[in-house]
Amino acid sequence: MTRSRLLLLFGVLLTCQAVSPVYATDATPESLLKLPVPGMVTMIDLGAKSCIPCKMMAPIMEKMEKKYAGKAAIVFIDVWEHQEQVKRFGIRAIPTQIFYDTTGKEVLRHVGFMSEDDIVKTLTRLGVAP
Repeated sequence: MTRSRLLLLFGVLLTCQAVSPVYATDATPESLLKLPVPGMVTMIDLGAKSCIPCKMMAPIMEKMEKKYAGKAAIVFIDVWEHQEQVKRFGIRAIPTQIFYDTTGKEVLRHVGFMSEDDIVKTLTRLGVAP
């Protein structure tokens, strides 16, 4: 496998690295069926472990998962490992973050890198205190 390669993903050209970080927020097939989490604000980050903006978000997602444990569901889905989720969530580019309120209604969709501050602001707007 080459150190760097170009991937054409859903019409978006992404520069990717072969080295993958470890994500604490990886979703399991069983947990994917329960998304968004009923009765809980849910943030889903759809990306790939090899995508550069996704790699930049990895430590933020891990921090958010710990910071909001029990208060909000913070989930990362690797679209290469779970390709069926691309269609389910209507993904056209990665990373894409989708926020759901406690009723399961999608309230915000963001494409591209999302900063920790923006994630915290969005969760706060949805009534989740850090």
